[in-house]
Amino acid sequence: MTQTSHTSPVLRTAALRVLDARDRDEVAALLARDPVAHVFVTARVRAAGFDPWRLGGELWGYVVDGRLESMCYAGANLVPVEAGPEAVKAFAERARRQGRRCSSLVGSADEVLAMWELLEPAWGPPREVRAAQPLMATGCEPLVVADPAVRRVRLDEVDAVLPASVAMFTEEVGVTPLVGDGGVYRSRVAELIASGRAFARIEDGEVVFKAEIGAVTAQACQVQGVWVTPSRRGQGLAAAGMAAVVQTCLEEIAPVVSLYVNDYNTAAVKTYTRVGFSRVGTFATVLF
Repeated sequence: MTQTSHTSPVLRTAALRVLDARDRDEVAALLARDPVAHVFVTARVRAAGFDPWRLGGELWGYVVDGRLESMCYAGANLVPVEAGPEAVKAFAERARRQGRRCSSLVGSADEVLAMWELLEPAWGPPREVRAAQPLMATGCEPLVVADPAVRRVRLDEVDAVLPASVAMFTEEVGVTPLVGDGGVYRSRVAELIASGRAFARIEDGEVVFKAEIGAVTAQACQVQGVWVTPSRRGQGLAAAGMAAVVQTCLEEIAPVVSLYVNDYNTAAVKTYTRVGFSRVGTFATVLF
């Protein structure tokens, strides 16, 4: 008689908890899986550590059998990191129970859209869902000639740059950043300028092209806020300006320059491709 052996299924224990400094090495290893996609969260953790007040939020960890598998930054933005289906469910459940505290849900498209499917019944209709945003990057010298007039903005030029920053934000997001903010947005612009991460071409006191570096790590940086004044669009200022930004970034800031862009903004995608960017992934953003 042949005996059949029955192997008991391996029981996996999973838990969601707030991460702290004791998790530093595991967090770093998780973020290192994709330094470009995770540049925002990596920059936040490296600059602020794990203290919620300094971090501007919490880091939720999805731990399986004692090992950190995924995490989610929960602050002004909700940003999943390396989140598989079970982690997505855990993060969405925590976010649902906590109530919406973020202004956007952003990150790798598969993770963001899966989380949003679970959150939408509780959080109600969003202002907008941008389901396919090409994540683009370059580590090479730009393919077009850099605009020599694009330079770092000086701190005494904050009031010259502010109207362009407000116009870009309003055009991109659909609402002004100034209503009821108590000067927070101006302070943020000034902070980027002071840190040498704001670039512009300024003619007769007017900004005609601008871009900022929103997140920086040793492995990558992320460009944001790219804008050309409407009267000067279609003249090649964006490509030449981005070439100047990329050149400076590669020389002085990080070995890879990245950005993400709305897929429907075909002119911008073409411009970035001309400069030398190539697609390395897809982001999604849910705006509230």
